Amino acid sequence: MALQAASLLPSAISIHKEGKSNASLKETSLFGVSASDYLKAEISPLLIGNKEFRRKLPVGPIIAQTATTPAISQAPPEAKKTLRKGNVIITGASSGLGLATAKALAETGKWHVIMACRNFLKAERATKSAGISKENYTIMHLDLASLESVRQFVDNFQRSGRPLDVLVCNAAVYLPIAKEPTFTAEGFELSVGTNHLGHFLLSRLLLEGLKQSDYPSKRLIIVGSITGNTNTLAGNVPPKANLGDLRGLVGGLNVLNSSPMIDGGEFDGAKAYKDSKVCNMLTMQEFHRRFHEETGITFASLYPGCIATTGLFREHIPLFRLLFPPFQKYITKGYVSEEEAGKRLAQVVSDPSLTKSGVYWSWNNNSASFENQLSKEASDAEKARRLWEISEKLVGLA
Repeated sequence: MALQAASLLPSAISIHKEGKSNASLKETSLFGVSASDYLKAEISPLLIGNKEFRRKLPVGPIIAQTATTPAISQAPPEAKKTLRKGNVIITGASSGLGLATAKALAETGKWHVIMACRNFLKAERATKSAGISKENYTIMHLDLASLESVRQFVDNFQRSGRPLDVLVCNAAVYLPIAKEPTFTAEGFELSVGTNHLGHFLLSRLLLEGLKQSDYPSKRLIIVGSITGNTNTLAGNVPPKANLGDLRGLVGGLNVLNSSPMIDGGEFDGAKAYKDSKVCNMLTMQEFHRRFHEETGITFASLYPGCIATTGLFREHIPLFRLLFPPFQKYITKGYVSEEEAGKRLAQVVSDPSLTKSGVYWSWNNNSASFENQLSKEASDAEKARRLWEISEKLVGLA
């Protein structure tokens, strides 16, 4: 951020746009010297060498005096604001959608991207490969599968003194062919524990910083998915997302107390991911209901399109990874490149026309954004409230 030079004029003198002062020069002093004498000395260089003039200047200790003129009107508040880069935290920014979004924002020169990633070296290599300028990003360690890591990240970020203007919850774990569940540091099923609970705690802890932002448009964005939206064709591909009565979540998503699945059913890696995306979209709406009116923060979710070549599918079988991209390109026509998807998410971060809160954004075939409709479950206000309250207990906020 550019620094402004401190003014040499006393605060009692207000210089307006016309270049005139509305304070009497006779009644205002600068360091114990009459302002009129001071300005005469400045304006008349010939007097500088005049010994007679120098002898007439007051001699003695320098004392700051207060002008006796009436209070002077201040410049409008908006005139005092200095332009600065926006600061955006993006989780999972070392690859895929997160990296493409970081690149799209950094290239505008208007954003500083805090890349919240598990692997520092991987993120550093990715930024170099993407050609992101060093002055436009900072890499910070964050492992969403550890609530302690989330708290440490928030503490480190707050210590940096950098304001927060936008938070993008993008990172995700997808284990579609896993036969047995794996767990987070706190013992939650990994997909929901990372994609939902990790982001839930992160968002809650950073909310106060977002509230304090003086940026024109502060936003909290959670990446959703068409696969968790059962009012779509893709959302009806088995196994379908279904949170049930949340009994598994109440039990802590582990095999000790109940089930690793939110609905209390048998473990299914693909369903666990889809369930976590429903949680993401419900969480966004609950944030909107609880905080938008009070804070002015825009809360939004989105589905940027099918990024069939993303690393999100790295755990899938090789045949799927081979056939899925051409299927999306030529059959469904839903394919979107990482670069295009990154631009779409960057749009939700910064576009002045996308400031509506509580919205689930999608894009048509012409890459034009529109407000999409969520499924009945993904827009269930009562389920969102219960999800919020249970999640608070699981992450230690209640």
